[in-house]
Amino acid sequence: MRIISGKYKGHRLVAFKASHIRPTTDRVKESLFNKWTSYVDGAQVLDLFCGTGSLGLEALSRGAAHVDFVDANEKSLSILRENVKKLGVEESFKIIRKDALSFLKGSKSQYDLILIDPPFTKVMADQVLSQLSSSEVLKEGGLVAIESGTKENIEVSYGSLIRYDRKEFGDKALNLYELRTLPERTGPDEENTDDIAKSSL
Repeated sequence: MRIISGKYKGHRLVAFKASHIRPTTDRVKESLFNKWTSYVDGAQVLDLFCGTGSLGLEALSRGAAHVDFVDANEKSLSILRENVKKLGVEESFKIIRKDALSFLKGSKSQYDLILIDPPFTKVMADQVLSQLSSSEVLKEGGLVAIESGTKENIEVSYGSLIRYDRKEFGDKALNLYELRTLPERTGPDEENTDDIAKSSL
């Protein structure tokens, strides 16, 4: 794994072997950040189920103002700390050891971007998105990227959290959501929210 672009471009992250981690591939990561090019700089970012920090560190490399790394697994967080040290990260960040769903329930922080890569051994994207939609951690107009299994059932919308893009990579899918208030629709021509794309993408 490596940092793809920005201040730490080309730097390789700490190699590891762990049965509980299946890190986001460079291909998926590059696809995501290409879509979010104009949104990362200066953003407040949450890396939920951060694992070894690949996504959040990529965000810092690309100019994010601050990243909160959240994970309950101490082995993953120890590798994250090694990566932070290896890169010599100077930007603002915080490492939080806590269950992701508990964090969403209790956090008073708000973010512009939320990166979510739940454990590949668990089918929980739907549960996480439901909890996220009932919390206040995402700012209005904020964006969410969540990975899921391609056969995993997740909704097009969770309240005002609307999916605007989805791309499959083998057995994994990258789903992008935006927190927005949709105009009320009453006619039969109501469009599928999954077809709504951000004009800048």
